[in-house]
Amino acid sequence: MSPDSLPCGSVRSAAEVNEQIRALWLRAGGTLSAQERAEYELLVVEWAAAIRGEVIEAA
Repeated sequence: MSPDSLPCGSVRSAAEVNEQIRALWLRAGGTLSAQERAEYELLVVEWAAAIRGEVIEAA
């Protein structure tokens, strides 16, 4: 999924998504399976969209 194909703005804040990313790494013990890697990639795209949304709102 391309970051450009995400809806404008994220439902969750960047902080919330970041917590999900941290929890995923803790559960995985530092090594991600293929399924966890896919989940991580989606979370990073969501986090980036949330960051962009927060920067735009602040401007």
